[in-house]
Amino acid sequence: MKRREFITLLGGAAALPLAVRAQGDRVRRIGVLMNLAADDSQAQARNAAFLQALQELGWTAGRNLQIEYRWGGEIADRNREYAAELVALAPDVIVAAGSSPGLAVLRRATRTIPIVFAAITDPVGQGFVESLARPGGNATGFIQFEYGFSGKWLELLKEIVPALTHAAVIRDATTAIGSGQLGAIQAVAPSLGVELRPVDMQDLGEIERAVAALARTSKNGGLIVTAGSFGVAHRAAITALAARYLLPAVYPFHSFVTAGGLISYGPEQIDPFRRVAGYVDRILKGEKPADLPVQAPTKYELAVNLSTAKALGLEIPATVLARADEVIE
Repeated sequence: MKRREFITLLGGAAALPLAVRAQGDRVRRIGVLMNLAADDSQAQARNAAFLQALQELGWTAGRNLQIEYRWGGEIADRNREYAAELVALAPDVIVAAGSSPGLAVLRRATRTIPIVFAAITDPVGQGFVESLARPGGNATGFIQFEYGFSGKWLELLKEIVPALTHAAVIRDATTAIGSGQLGAIQAVAPSLGVELRPVDMQDLGEIERAVAALARTSKNGGLIVTAGSFGVAHRAAITALAARYLLPAVYPFHSFVTAGGLISYGPEQIDPFRRVAGYVDRILKGEKPADLPVQAPTKYELAVNLSTAKALGLEIPATVLARADEVIE
């Protein structure tokens, strides 16, 4: 969807014409807390998929549906403010997109309004649901991936760069998710002969200092960027750092590779938002979040940027190219 089409669609979602109200149709209200800024291309793609899926299910913004958005909810104070605003509107359902901190404050703000989440890691461990099969409470949705998946990033980086001996792991140290992902990577590091250097994801300046130090002290270094809202929001800056210091890097999502990153492996980012629309539809028709099981990703993708590989002087193994879902020339 082109930007102009997206803005037009978004405008229809934000404002409800008086003519619709006059028709007497029952208009349902949805709140959306998105972890990215409104003008972020990834946010636009996610929201466009969500709106299109809703429309296919019979829900059209401006006709029988009104959507209230809050964008860029990755800062704690902003999350609390946005959660309070959305709950005060008393929507029929709230969508929490890609932000565990955002979902946490929503859960504290309401235990009655249904919440559907997307791209959340370990909702059981974080206390958002009782179990994946039977969530209980007022929240359900779609997980990003399990912690054990994170070890595959180091395995992939080692496959591309067999001489790799050191890797900086950029992760969010303030959350259990960041620790869980790091733990999974640490579990496979000894067998691959790689020494890890954890780096805090919440500060671009700290990331740059760590990347510069790795490039200066190791001729066989690389980067692993774990999943997190901060990394996605700053993917252009992070991939530019890897390019500047000539370090091979593996990323959790395809959007990093389109931003110039070397390689990514992880769940497809748009599909969960189509699936979220299905749960929203079922809740609007009377089902309860407690009875809707939390679902895992169904699509994973491997993407490779050959232009970046060439700039790094790397030749991507044929075994990797054969598995790739997309190869950017």
